[in-house]
Amino acid sequence: MALKLLQPGTQPLGQFDGKDAEVLTLKGGEIVTFTSVLATAATDAAAADSFDGYVYQAKRVVVTRTVATSDRPLMLADDGIAGYGTLFGTVVGGTVGQVSTGGTVLGPHTATGSGKVTLWEKPGLYAVSLDACDTTFADGLVPTNTTLATGAGLTFVPASASGGQLTPVGSTAAAGNTVVVGRFVDFETNGSLVNTPNRLVSSLATPTYSFAVFYFNPPSA
Repeated sequence: MALKLLQPGTQPLGQFDGKDAEVLTLKGGEIVTFTSVLATAATDAAAADSFDGYVYQAKRVVVTRTVATSDRPLMLADDGIAGYGTLFGTVVGGTVGQVSTGGTVLGPHTATGSGKVTLWEKPGLYAVSLDACDTTFADGLVPTNTTLATGAGLTFVPASASGGQLTPVGSTAAAGNTVVVGRFVDFETNGSLVNTPNRLVSSLATPTYSFAVFYFNPPSA
């Protein structure tokens, strides 16, 4: 789905090109950083303005979710493949008006038109959809993790197929990564009251959580 901006820092960064191999796989809410590639269209395609800046050996800057524990700065990606992470969102209505959430995705990934990634690097309160978190392991950022408490430190999955995904410090996916980028607050539902949730009519019902709320405050050095 996507990153939700609750009380974010102001003025996101939006001028940086995403790494071609990764940019359209961003779900939103992953930890990302800067890296560099050779400044040729054959190496990594980009719009003309992305070729204005260079570093040593004629390289240019791109955004990547293949993040090492020593990389800085650490930022949140604000693009995705569902919800407002796509150009036209998702269908509401559907067959006889029964679809209120989780409908068919309309339009491409938000980065498709520009190849750029919107970045949030300032401290603030955010929420990320659980499909963009580390849900591979029971000790990941999942509602069933019995060891996860409010205020727990959150880090990210190091460079891998699920690189950049938020996960608790000490989780299996963190693999020794102790870099704290934020603090867990709670899990929340999608907020929809179109259909009365079971939890409002039955004390035994278990709510379905869709987002993890966290305070983002990455290290600067």
